[in-house]
Amino acid sequence: MKIGLILVGDEILSGRRVDRHMPRVVEMLRTRGLCLSWVRILGDEPEALVACFRSTFASSDLVFSTGGIGATPDDLTRAAVAQALGRPTERHPQGVTLLQKFARETGRELTPERYRLVEFPRGSELIPNPYNGIPGFRIDHHHFVPGFPEMAWPMLEWVLDNLYPDLQDAQYSESSLLVYGANESRIIPLMEAVMGQYPGVRLFSLPILESPPRIELGAKGPLLEVKAAIAAIKARLSSMGVDWQRQD
Repeated sequence: MKIGLILVGDEILSGRRVDRHMPRVVEMLRTRGLCLSWVRILGDEPEALVACFRSTFASSDLVFSTGGIGATPDDLTRAAVAQALGRPTERHPQGVTLLQKFARETGRELTPERYRLVEFPRGSELIPNPYNGIPGFRIDHHHFVPGFPEMAWPMLEWVLDNLYPDLQDAQYSESSLLVYGANESRIIPLMEAVMGQYPGVRLFSLPILESPPRIELGAKGPLLEVKAAIAAIKARLSSMGVDWQRQD
């Protein structure tokens, strides 16, 4: 199952906010032996959001989406998801109970606008929010949380721990070498040969331009295949007379 992340908000595209979600999600997944397959950053544009969600719901990917589920007019995620699925939004009964509890505890007035916080596409289930109790929602393998890291991160941890415990793969591994004295064009045939030999492994090449120039050349995938692929890379580099150093 591929795992994707959608970041919603004009403030990210304009630079008013620097995204902190992607590094944290990458780390959440890494500790579980998983990796992020793709990321999309979208502004508060209804058409773009609907098109994105239509595409992702048509896939079998596990998707996390942050932002756009507040109560202000620029919070468009709920409506876009509903339109993408051809469903109405409606007040979620359990969400209403949680919102009323929040209002009692904080002395907030429950206006019609505030009830938008628990209006989700029909068929949604709730994602608990330990920060203030106002939930996110999920449909199929899509999970929608607020843009605030204080809320989003524990909510995503809950999703992974409670809904996808069997997705954890302790055998996932990443390993790399530092290659000296060779440019990328020289190692392309090596990479193609190793990828053909170990199709379950993905190779990566990351040039480092600072002195001394070098390339981080590595593999990621199932542990045993990664070990075999790295061993093959070392052997091929040595046969080419290319210096390399193990990455710790």
